[in-house]
Amino acid sequence: MKIDTEYIKLDSFLKAVAAVGSGGEAKIRIVDGEVRVNGERELRRGRKLRPGDRVELADRIYEVE
Repeated sequence: MKIDTEYIKLDSFLKAVAAVGSGGEAKIRIVDGEVRVNGERELRRGRKLRPGDRVELADRIYEVE
């Protein structure tokens, strides 16, 4: 997904790419340790993603552009 700002927060990114249906679902999946950023488990909803970051959830990989 291409962003037009310096960064996007992880929970917002998951909603934007339709990996989750709501912010509540994003929060649960992040806190439960289901999300990886650049290969490492990420537990912070507000993690700032920048172009080049890769997000993994449920065997799918999303790249920030």
